[in-house]
This record gives sequence, C-alpha cells and structure tokens, in this order.
Amino acid sequence: MAKRIRIVQKRMDLLIIEPLEPEVMQWLQARFTVTYAPELASDPRAFRQALYNVRAAVVPPSVTIDAQTLHFAPVLRAVGRVSAGAENIDLDACARSRVEVVRGLTATAQAEAEFMIGAMLSLLRRVPVVGSDGMLVGRELGAATVGLVGMAPAARSMVQMLSGFGSKTVGYDPALHASDSVFKRWRVLPLGLRELLEQSDAVCVQLNYFSRYHGLLGERFLPFSKPNQVIVSIGHSALFDEAALAQALSSGRIAAAWLDSLEPGALDEGRPLHGIANLQITPRVASTTRESRLRSAWAVVQRIGELLGAPASLAVAAPKVTPAPPIEPFDLAAEPQLP
Repeated sequence: MAKRIRIVQKRMDLLIIEPLEPEVMQWLQARFTVTYAPELASDPRAFRQALYNVRAAVVPPSVTIDAQTLHFAPVLRAVGRVSAGAENIDLDACARSRVEVVRGLTATAQAEAEFMIGAMLSLLRRVPVVGSDGMLVGRELGAATVGLVGMAPAARSMVQMLSGFGSKTVGYDPALHASDSVFKRWRVLPLGLRELLEQSDAVCVQLNYFSRYHGLLGERFLPFSKPNQVIVSIGHSALFDEAALAQALSSGRIAAAWLDSLEPGALDEGRPLHGIANLQITPRVASTTRESRLRSAWAVVQRIGELLGAPASLAVAAPKVTPAPPIEPFDLAAEPQLP
C-alpha cells in the first residue's frame, strides 16, 4: 500500500503501464518524469488512484479508460496505446475530457493488412463450399469480391495487396460519404453496408469503434450477407451484435468468421456465441509484429512528447526505424468498377 501512496503523491509527467522497448524508455526518461508500474494493469483501483497527478499514460489493452477513470485524472492530457486498437478506451469520454488518444495508426497498418489477407486465405480454403459438380471445394481470393468495413489505414495497405491477387474491392465507412475522395484515391468502390454484405465473398472489418457503432453489424444487415461469406475482423467485437452473428454462423449464411478480439465472457455458456464451431478467435495479434510494435512505440511517445513539451535542451528526434513498405499512389483517373 505504501508503494501505491507514493505513486499517487509523486508528480508524474508520464505513467507507463505497458512495457516498452528499452531504447524507447530511455528516450522518455531523458525528457520527462516517468513512472513505470506494469503491476497497475491488474489493479484497477490502484491505477485510478495513480492517475491523479499524471499528465499522460501509456496503457495496454487490458486497462480500461472510461468516464469513471477519467474522473480520477484531472490533469491527464493524453492516453497512449502501443499495441492493438482502442479496446477498453472510451473514445467519446476522452473527447469530452479533452484527452487525446495517441496510437500509431499507420505504424500497424501493414501488419494488420497482412493478418487479414492471411486470415481470408485460410478461411476461403479451410471452409469449403459445394461446387458446381457437387464436390466440396475451397475458393481463391483472386476470384473474390472483398468488402472493407472502415477505411482505416490498414484498408489502404489491403487494397494494394488485393490488387496483386486480382480481387475486387468495395468499401463502406459510416463516417464517410460515398463521394469522399478517399474511395477514388484508394480505388475502392463505395457501397452502403447492406449492398457491401450482399456482394462480398469476404468482409474485413477494421472500423474504429465508437459507442454509436455498437451492434452495427447486427440483425439489420447480417441476414443479407452473401451466402458462404467469410468475415475477418480486427475491430472491436462490440461492432457485432452477438445474437445476430451467432444466428448467421449457425444457419450457414456466413460460412466462417475470424475475430481478432472478443470481449471477456462472450464465449461463456449461455451467451449466443458459445459453441459456434465456425467462429475463430485470436487474442489481438493482428497489429503486433516486431516491426510494427517498434514503429508504433516511437510514433506514440513522440506525439506524447509533443503534447507534454520536451525540454528544448533534449529536443532530439527519436531514432529512425524501418518504415512499413511504401504504398504507391493510385491513378486518380481510374474509376473503381465491378464487372
């Protein structure tokens, strides 16, 4: 308990809960008052108490940042997340409290895109469908129409990769109008969500989660999914309505789904997704590679450094790390089309 009291009373620029690479920690410690306390990840009460004099915090996916937590953090200006997405961070509450959520969004795009491509390839081959001759056969990604739900940075990387396979790409983002230039620049045909589900052989969900999107993929849309569709999601599992997803999977309307995160307890007995054989879960691994983690860590701490104001005498840039493979610009004159 004495240790916790010292954490609360000591002035801190930065509270680190998520382990960072040694060189990143050294860079931070040379510029700010830093407390490293990974044990707080398993003690929510102590974590909230520790936030009182903290200006910024870097937290792992297991730590919740919600309105109640922010009540204990009157001087907090930034919350950093190196690994995974924004799970357990209430983005709306942070916006209301003027707390910036700092993530290396483009740093993980390549890793997330590669993961989704691999997951689609696996599901299309591993979950066979009945062919014209009555035999069970797998499918090729090159012959598929792929629907992207959410025009996140990973979507841009995916479009380039999918073009190599010959896949057709359609997209939807509730925050973007169909006339938004991003669709034309990335060569994605914009569709409404129902149309996207009706036309796509494979769907990749990478939409940033806000409370207004809770259950977006539910009974209003999932029943219209193209038969034998496969779904891969790296987004927050709350984007799906559990009952509607379970029904679509159990009925065979959706051949298989792969969720790279699921809220605790969602597979427990009595919950809709319990015992669904064609549902695969991975523990938030899409964005975590050696390369993406280092890129993300530097992106997060440099932005936090800007917000906190590193001393001028120590305003030395972080060392360069290997960037993600470049994404070539698309021909803006080329209109995306379906045959």
